[in-house]
Amino acid sequence: SFTATSALNADGKTPRLDAQDVSWFVDDTVTKRLLSVSGVGAVKRIGGVKREIRVELDAAQMAALKVAAVDVSRRLKLVQQEAPGGRGDVGGAEQSVRTIATVKTAAELARLDIPLADGRHIRLDEVARVLDTTAEARSEATFNGQTVVGFEVLRTRGAGELDVSAGVRSAVAELAVQRPDIALNLVIDNAAPVKENFDGSMELLYEGALLAVIVVWVFLRNWRATLVAAAALPLSVIPAFLGMKYLGYTLNTVTLLSLALVVGVLVDDAIVEIENIERHLRMGKTPFNAAMEAANEIGMAVIATTFALVAVFLPTAFMAGVPGLFFKQFGWTAVLAILASLMVARLLTPMMAAYLLKPSPHAGAEEKDGAVMRNYLRAVSWCLNHRLLTSLGAAAFFIGSILLVPLLPTGFVPASDRGQTQINLELPPGSTLAETRLLAERARLAAMQVPQVKSVFASIGGGSSGDAFAPGASAEARKATLTLTTSHRNDRSESMAELEAQIRTRLADIPGVRFNVGPPDTGVKMQLVLRSEDPVALTAAAQRVERELRTLQGIGNVSSSASLVRPEIIVTPDFARAADLGVTAASIGETVRVATTGDYDTNLTKLNLAERQVPIRVKLPNALREDLAAIGQLTVPGKNGPVMVGNVASITMA
Repeated sequence: SFTATSALNADGKTPRLDAQDVSWFVDDTVTKRLLSVSGVGAVKRIGGVKREIRVELDAAQMAALKVAAVDVSRRLKLVQQEAPGGRGDVGGAEQSVRTIATVKTAAELARLDIPLADGRHIRLDEVARVLDTTAEARSEATFNGQTVVGFEVLRTRGAGELDVSAGVRSAVAELAVQRPDIALNLVIDNAAPVKENFDGSMELLYEGALLAVIVVWVFLRNWRATLVAAAALPLSVIPAFLGMKYLGYTLNTVTLLSLALVVGVLVDDAIVEIENIERHLRMGKTPFNAAMEAANEIGMAVIATTFALVAVFLPTAFMAGVPGLFFKQFGWTAVLAILASLMVARLLTPMMAAYLLKPSPHAGAEEKDGAVMRNYLRAVSWCLNHRLLTSLGAAAFFIGSILLVPLLPTGFVPASDRGQTQINLELPPGSTLAETRLLAERARLAAMQVPQVKSVFASIGGGSSGDAFAPGASAEARKATLTLTTSHRNDRSESMAELEAQIRTRLADIPGVRFNVGPPDTGVKMQLVLRSEDPVALTAAAQRVERELRTLQGIGNVSSSASLVRPEIIVTPDFARAADLGVTAASIGETVRVATTGDYDTNLTKLNLAERQVPIRVKLPNALREDLAAIGQLTVPGKNGPVMVGNVASITMA
């Protein structure tokens, strides 16, 4: 995720650009440029504002002219629109026909004549103020307490995260040069832990390969034989890469872990082959004959041991469930590399030995065993002479290992430390964006008391700016997510779990908010299920259990699935009265919605500009939403003219 902020003027205090300009820069310039980067699937703005033309109705003037809010909204759609349709054949050529009935500015819109259903027409500015402004904010973004416009970049499925990250960084750097008046900063880098894991896995792979070669040299004590055996490593890994490409796998943590695990196995077959060839060379044979006879002598044994390893790794590729999604690539990568090592050992190792190895200078002479071999043979001899004790000891070790299994902690994956964690805040239903912002700032200050926390990016509220009907819970202004970036795990002594525990302790002093500390994929360790026929008693019991659990030492992230009651304003039509006056429930609902929040975004009239469309929202001033009496004074169309909502419906709080 990145942030975009305006550079300051010469006074060092006031910004050069306002929030609307910065938001449009993100929506237009940044989005277009980043979507051209290979692998980028979407660019999502966080916070900021959205330009709109607001038609702010005058309730008193509408009542005097007997005009309903819904009439203004409907008629505005009929007058202000751009509609394609029709075909012309002028001059022997075919043309499409398009009806363009649009204005370009808020001032032109204010002077627009609106025809009414009863045959009258009025100018829009007679019943409303027309403002070129920004939509009502439903979300906000801050970085270390400073209001910013954030945007996050989402990659397409299958795209390499590191490649996409590099492309995005390059594109953002270009934009920063083109627009020096806007500061672009990277605040959350999810690709950094991936690169760190990738580099660590590659280091393990290189170290494992080097150590395998050193061990081979120590035991064979022949640099030519060591070279032949070591050649099996790259010659086995490269075919494995080809197989991975065919299967659609990438070089990721799982596949690199698989290769690092089998790197020692890849030289096993070659070591067996080369050691047997060395033995035949000591018999006085030429390298060519020694390679041929030694390879034929142990061919079946090498094949059998290789397929035994395949039998160990291949079943992991067919595991079911979520673990199977991880181990599928793990198992197939290991199998591909092991089978490639078999091909190398059976084909290339004998050929290389035939031409690289030299005849033994001690052919026919009996080679004396070293101290290590003598001790080993002595231990083997003792075990063979005491078979019962050896068998009992092996059985005891096996049974003891099985008995220790229940004592080991279990889990799907070990806890990771990516240098980031999250705080998810949830306020009671009905809380405003301002209240959420205030508590999010308190949570940020509490988290910053932990010295290891370096920065906090907060996404407050949800849904696009001005979209009061965005689907899903993410559109609620009462929720916030704080992403905390900590110092690197190598630069601190505490684990991420310990830091999260410290943060929970500090957040416990903030009243009136539910919070969850930790990434969203944190597993639930324990779940209590309460059942009852009485929903009221069930909710009360769940709240008591939640409060008690929060007091227990060592328990964190206690949350309840019990839904919180959201306050509502209930408009209940009087059907008999409404029928007498020709008012329908649908017209009451539409009137209340249009007057209080405006129409749905998909139905809003648009102001068509050269570079974008600006929505036109018809609504009452925000202050009138605070008064039930004002809602009751709204007028709805009736058969004999507009009727006040309060005359055909009751308005109550619930």
